[in-house]
Parts: sequence; structure tokens; C-alpha cells
Amino acid sequence: MTLSRSAYADAPAERPDVAAEVDPAAVEAALDLLATRPVVVLTGAGLSTDSGIPDYRGPGAPARAPMTYQEFVATPEAQRRYWARSHVGWQRMGHAVPNDGHRALAAVDPLMLVTQNVDGLHEAAGSRRLVALHGRVADVVCLGCRSTSSRAELERVLDELNPDWVERHASVASNPDGDVDLDDTADFVVPACACGGPLKPDVVFFGENVPPDRVARCYAAVEALGTGGALLVAGSSLTVMSGLRFVKRAAQGGTPIVVVNRGATRGDPLASYKLEVGCSDFLTALAGRVSVVSGASGFPA
Repeated sequence: MTLSRSAYADAPAERPDVAAEVDPAAVEAALDLLATRPVVVLTGAGLSTDSGIPDYRGPGAPARAPMTYQEFVATPEAQRRYWARSHVGWQRMGHAVPNDGHRALAAVDPLMLVTQNVDGLHEAAGSRRLVALHGRVADVVCLGCRSTSSRAELERVLDELNPDWVERHASVASNPDGDVDLDDTADFVVPACACGGPLKPDVVFFGENVPPDRVARCYAAVEALGTGGALLVAGSSLTVMSGLRFVKRAAQGGTPIVVVNRGATRGDPLASYKLEVGCSDFLTALAGRVSVVSGASGFPA
């Protein structure tokens, strides 16, 4: 089912600096749709901007090229550069707290919440049925023995090995994946695993594949929606196939799709409603609407 009404039709496509005119009727219709159906939610970096974490591709976001998996594993120098930057960035992302959007989704409690974010804020807000598609930056994995450990413990060791590093680079700009813009990293000391293997945050880097079991779980949840459910995308440009594939699968099954994102997304042509509104405001309104419709927290069964 594809509806014709859009909430951003009056913004000229060639003028990204012009704010989209929001159609209140479209917003209300989308809220009614989502509040009365089983829903799967897919979230992206735009949901965490209200927690102080910048996004990749939102309006005004600078172009950047994050380190790829192939670059990371290629040399010890690349790994040192990554950890030197990420050690500073962790002091910001690691202390971020859930915003109203995260809390609203925890209250909504959808059939499944699929997040492309690695910041752990959905978990901190109390979301239950969650797939962290790209992993969690709070976990560390050894590329040698594949053992996992706590990022907090690694950060303690990095502080001991690199005293004053964070303070010396406190003014550098943050990036959305938990690192910062920092080039001079030659004197940063990085520990290895007890087995001697290199340590990597347990997240999916660009150029690395999402574990197949996670993908299968998400596909199954989207396919189960059919024409009677709905897929909500919040805060994602859907630029990479990692998230876009679930939107395409929903469209193939005739599932209505609501996209809430400031700026164009690759899923817009498939959307029943594309809403150029803030994620936190929309999700807070949705949580209130769901509570009224169902008489309690959570979507109607």
C-alpha cells in the first residue's frame, strides 16, 4: 500500500538549504497508521543527534571518510591511528545519555527495533526487542582469538598508557562513529590482547559484513509484518544497503513505510509517508498515541 500524500512536497529538491514545509495532516495520518498496527522500527544516526552525537549525512554534516575494515586490519599504524582518535571520542560518546526519542521508542516497545547505531543508547533507554545491526562500540573483540571484552576496561588501560592524551586533544571535533578529527597519533600506545592479537571495537566497519544471523532476524521480522503491519524508519538516510535492504523487503511485501528524517533518503520513493520532522518530537507523539490506542505501553497485538 502506497499513499500519495507527503509531508515535504513543497521544498525544492535543488535547494537543500530551504526548510521543508511540513504537512500536519500527513504527520497525523502517519501517527494513526503506526499506532494501530504491529511495527518494526529501523533507526539511524539522526536519532542520536539530540544526545550530542553528530550524524553522517544530515543537513550540514561535513563529508568524511571513516576508516574501513580493510584499512584497520592492514597495518599496526592504522590501528594506532584508530584507537588514538577513538580514545578521545569515547569520552563523549561513552558518556552520552538517551534522549526523548530513545525513551519514546522504549515506551512504544515495537515488535522489533533494528538500530544501525553503535552508541548503545537504545539499550540504555530500556528497549527490549532490539537488534544492534552494527554491534556496540562499548564492546571490544580480538581479531586473533575472537574473545570479547569491555571497552570500559580497555579505556582504563589506554588512559594509563597515554596519560594526558584526552586532555591534550579536548578541542578536536567529534565524528558520528565515536572518534574525532585528529592526525598526529604517532606517539599513541595501543595494547594488544593477551594472545597477542590486535583489538578492534566489536562493531561493523565500512567494508565489513553484518553477521548473517542478525540480517536474517531483521528480514524475518519485516516479512512477518505483511500488509497489516508497518515499517518506521527514524533518523536514517538509508544511504548504505545495510538498512535500505529492509525497506526494500517491506515494500516488496506491501508493508506501509513511514520515513522520518530531515533530508532526503534512498527510501523516499518507497515511503507511504516521508516526514521532514524531528525524530524526538515525532517519536514522543507516537508513544502518546500508542498509549491512547492500546490503553497501555506497546503496540496492539
